[in-house]
Amino acid sequence: MKSSVFTLFLIILGLHISRAQTSPLEQQIKDLSAAKWQWMSDKNVDKLNLLFHDQAKFVHMSGTWKKNEELDIIKTGSIWYKKADVHDVAVEVIDKTTAIVWSRITLTAVVRGNDAVTEFTVTEVYKKVGKDWKLLALTFSSVRDTHVIKH
Repeated sequence: MKSSVFTLFLIILGLHISRAQTSPLEQQIKDLSAAKWQWMSDKNVDKLNLLFHDQAKFVHMSGTWKKNEELDIIKTGSIWYKKADVHDVAVEVIDKTTAIVWSRITLTAVVRGNDAVTEFTVTEVYKKVGKDWKLLALTFSSVRDTHVIKH
C-alpha cells in the first residue's frame, strides 16, 4: 500500500513539474523578450528596428503609436527605458506562429526628463515571419506591485 501511495505521489509530482516546465520555443520567446528590454535600455534602435514588425503598435500610459514613433522616442531619449526588473513572465505560443508574453515588471525610466519608477504588466504579441519573430504589439498596463500573472 505504501509503495502504491508513493508511486501515485511521484506521478502527480511529475505531471505538475512537466506542466511548469518551459518548452524550448517558449524559452526562445522569453529570451527574445529579455533581449528587447536590454536593447530598449541601450537605445539600440538598429536591433529594435529588426525586431519590431512594420505594423507594430505600442500602447503607453500617455498614448498609442506605431513603430517609427517608438523608435524615435527611444533614439531621442524622450523615454529612456533605463531598467526593466522582470518579476514574472508567462508565455503562450499558438500554432508555433504567434506568441503572447505577459511580464510583470518594475520599470525605471526617464520620461521627458523626469525619473519614473512604475509597476506594469506588459503584454507583448509576437508573430513568426519567415525564420524571425517580430513584435506586433507592446502594451503597458499600470498595476499594483501585488499583481499576479496567472500561468
